[in-house]
Amino acid sequence: MHILILASAYNSLTQRTHAELRDRGHRVAVELALPGGSLPDTVRRHAPQLVVAPMLKSVIPEEVWTAYPCLVVHPGPVGDRGPSSLDWAIHEDIEEWGVTVLQADAEMDAGDVWACVPCRLPRVSKSELYRGEIADAAIEAVLLAVERFAGGTHVPRRQVAARAADARLRPRPYLDQSVRRIDWAEDSTRTVLRKLRAADSQPGVLDGLLGGEWYLHGGHPESGLRGRPGELLATRAGAVCRATGDGAVWIPELRARRLPGRPPTFKLPAVTALGDLLPPLPEAPEATWTDIRYREDGDVGFLSFSFPGGAMSTEQCRRLLDAYREACARPTSVLVLGGERDFFSNGIHLNVIEAAEDPAAESWANINAIDDLVEAVLTTTDRLVVSAVAGNAAAGGVMLALAADEVWCRSGAVLNPHYRLMGLYGSEYWTYTLPRRVGQAAAGRLMREALPVSAASALDLGLVDRVVDAAPGAFAAQVGRLAAHLSALPATATRIAAKKTELERRESEMPLVAFRERELARMRRTFDDPDAPYHALRRAFVRKERPSATPAHLCASQTGQGPSATEFTGTAPYDDPSRPIG
Repeated sequence: MHILILASAYNSLTQRTHAELRDRGHRVAVELALPGGSLPDTVRRHAPQLVVAPMLKSVIPEEVWTAYPCLVVHPGPVGDRGPSSLDWAIHEDIEEWGVTVLQADAEMDAGDVWACVPCRLPRVSKSELYRGEIADAAIEAVLLAVERFAGGTHVPRRQVAARAADARLRPRPYLDQSVRRIDWAEDSTRTVLRKLRAADSQPGVLDGLLGGEWYLHGGHPESGLRGRPGELLATRAGAVCRATGDGAVWIPELRARRLPGRPPTFKLPAVTALGDLLPPLPEAPEATWTDIRYREDGDVGFLSFSFPGGAMSTEQCRRLLDAYREACARPTSVLVLGGERDFFSNGIHLNVIEAAEDPAAESWANINAIDDLVEAVLTTTDRLVVSAVAGNAAAGGVMLALAADEVWCRSGAVLNPHYRLMGLYGSEYWTYTLPRRVGQAAAGRLMREALPVSAASALDLGLVDRVVDAAPGAFAAQVGRLAAHLSALPATATRIAAKKTELERRESEMPLVAFRERELARMRRTFDDPDAPYHALRRAFVRKERPSATPAHLCASQTGQGPSATEFTGTAPYDDPSRPIG
């Protein structure tokens, strides 16, 4: 079937919908609903059999939905309506939720229902839910709705007054800052965390801090530190700890409020954002929250990390490398590398680079820091290393995963193994690991295509070795059981013994340093050229500038049968469940 995806942005859910529909043999094109464009003309040009809108912030014109069947994804159960559905659900601490696929009509979120899939809302951030439980339910609902539509016999059901039986299900307004505001003296730690979770990753919670106005992003509980409500108590891993009425919370990122006539602001590690405004604070080495953890279970070590947005700055890469080396000093036979849920890694930290005094120099430092980490994984010969990809990964983050002996990927993860959308050639030893995994021809196609790859397609291509069919919250436990089984296999000792010999053989053919030097030579030329597209693309990405048109590679109707070689320029993969960016 010929399907057109309409979206406000090519965010994580749009990418996953695109990849999953292509996997099932549909011809799929994507168009972004951008200001100044004529949506009716755009849809007529594609003449689709079906329009699917996974994340659309604007109303589909009557001229479109009366001429073409349009299915819209709403992140709420039947009867829920409004632009802040998931925000309100988290704000009200609702545990059972759902995703509805409904037919567009004159009233927003009020059309006939084609599918509705329930889901739970564990107490994690909105962005984690959006990429996890909500995305899983949305894809299940979209695929069911598309199957029903293709069958030609299903009659969608009209929405009933579900809200009469459940007061939570009603049209609700945009959740604004007057409701999100934190009262540090009165709000409990649990309330503060709930408000922070409901505002992540956009719009954040607007608050006053050190004489300025900031949007707070992310939040984690702290059980030991105490102080006057609202007081900053300590720092750790770039985050600041702030006292509540009955405890304290860690806030990893801040974004300055935009001033009139000034360029858009963007999220940064809290310590970096505050800069000289930050008073002398102790660094808390032992705290409830940390972004890097290590534990052991029998003969298996688990090095988990969770960086906001999946981006890895120079400092984060170096800390993770130190932790990796410490983990490799432990007497284990299997080392699992990865987070317990959500992002694996998206490579270098473009926001930190953009904020640097010399972005070119920081780009160079960041790429070398992540290269050092990848090299350490590639040259580990005394144990098996497993990359546990719980969530999405892109660019250098995919290549970090590929450095391991095995890659285990959650069924809902989306991989973007390419760099061109940011105007980069790429590094992280991709010219070594990617062809080794999928072959030279497929590696070239993936780089040219620059489209998202589903977990199932990644398995077919050889990008990953195992797809773990688990809910986001169950992935870590399943990986633990699989890792324990791997460590107990008699063949594991044989594989470990052969690693050193195999690495030496490959080094004799072409040493790893040669791959790195060749890649970095291309990257250095780009970083040092102020007119290179990378700098403008990075700036647009960080500042969330919308593109003037849908990138050409998305407009072309494609199935999952093979990558397109279409040349294009566009924006990098990103994710934002609340606010579309280009």
